[in-house]
Amino acid sequence: MSTISDDTAIDSDIPDTRRKWWERPEWRAWRPRIPGGGRGRLALPAGVRPYAAPLLLYGVTKLVGLGVFAWLLESAGEYHKKKPRFGGGAHWWDVLGSWDGWWYLQVAEKGYEPRPLERLDPGGMFTVKQNSVAFFPLYPGMIRTVSEITGLGLFGSGLLVSVLASFVAAAGIYAVISLLAGARAGTIAAGLWAVAPGAGVEWAVYSESVFVAIAAWTCHCVMKRRWVAAGLLAFLAGLNRPTSAALIGAVGLAALVTLARRESRREHGVAGPVYAMFAAPLGLLTYITWVGLSMGDLTAYFTLQRDGWAHYFDFGDYTLDVLRNTAVGKHDYIFAFSVPDLLAVQLVLALPFLIALMLRKRPPLVLIAYTLAGIVSVLGTQQMFGNTSRYLLPCFPLLLAPAAAMSRLKLPSLAVFFTTAAVASGWYAHYVIFELGIP
Repeated sequence: MSTISDDTAIDSDIPDTRRKWWERPEWRAWRPRIPGGGRGRLALPAGVRPYAAPLLLYGVTKLVGLGVFAWLLESAGEYHKKKPRFGGGAHWWDVLGSWDGWWYLQVAEKGYEPRPLERLDPGGMFTVKQNSVAFFPLYPGMIRTVSEITGLGLFGSGLLVSVLASFVAAAGIYAVISLLAGARAGTIAAGLWAVAPGAGVEWAVYSESVFVAIAAWTCHCVMKRRWVAAGLLAFLAGLNRPTSAALIGAVGLAALVTLARRESRREHGVAGPVYAMFAAPLGLLTYITWVGLSMGDLTAYFTLQRDGWAHYFDFGDYTLDVLRNTAVGKHDYIFAFSVPDLLAVQLVLALPFLIALMLRKRPPLVLIAYTLAGIVSVLGTQQMFGNTSRYLLPCFPLLLAPAAAMSRLKLPSLAVFFTTAAVASGWYAHYVIFELGIP
């Protein structure tokens, strides 16, 4: 490690005429010192320094994937022929604000208009008119707030919120994985999340980045026994997505187990876990109840999802139907998109292996419960099967075993992997779901 005395010795041993400009004393004196010794890099606060590598890897990898996505969009040119609401726009980046993004921007601009469910003519796929209350309020509220503070338009603010939240999520994933498998594995896990199937929505006007940011730090708080923070974060998650139920249940289960054990009660107390148990579900319950009261039917949210979007829990019947059809080369099911569905089938087939590897690492209960509940909710629900990769994006604990294994690789091997994966992700994680399917 370099010290002031080391610098002085070097300066005195090398004549001025032989020094490079960056080796001269005046340049050495100007360069910022790193706490603990050494010069040449900007000093970072001690609490921030561990996150520099994972966030750099995440950001560079995402930029490469986004660049490939943009190139593919321009090469195909199909988005010019589509309506802005349905995957089109004047510029390639407009695609990032279409589909669900259009709904979020509508809520950010106009708020909600809850009214009694409007029935459609029978015979079609949907029997209830779609309504913006199907989209939870936290993310569009953040878009509106950022837009008013910064002066950016709603679309730009939506992208800004998602991008910033994705870095918070990557930092949270690093924090969780590094606790279990070391800092190198945590860094790799952040990079893997950048190239995961479905990662294209991380930098789009979608709520996944905000949710994963909250979920990762909620799990971290539970692992650190910071129950008040965990309860508050789970409360916020309930205002962001209905799939927060998996996270809320995991927090409640971890708190309940803590209370059930005499040793943990003595060590961590009772008040914190009890608070987390009761605070965690309030956000989700409050919004679902508000929708029901506003629309004159306490089950209105679930009816809207089922009859307006054809999304509902069917105990896996739809997933099995897709797997049967795909196995024999048929597409005799709703929401059939050949390329996204084929990739989703491969991901589903890999899940048992990923789950087994995760369990072998003996992660904390909160991670196991959160991941398994999330997987069950995805595979047990009728929804667009091609988006399985997107729906599983919050299940970041599945990255634990691959990241731990890859942490033993040397830097050249990791560089080759992430370079290849970053380029490929522009297609499988971005273009496939936005252009070959419906995200």
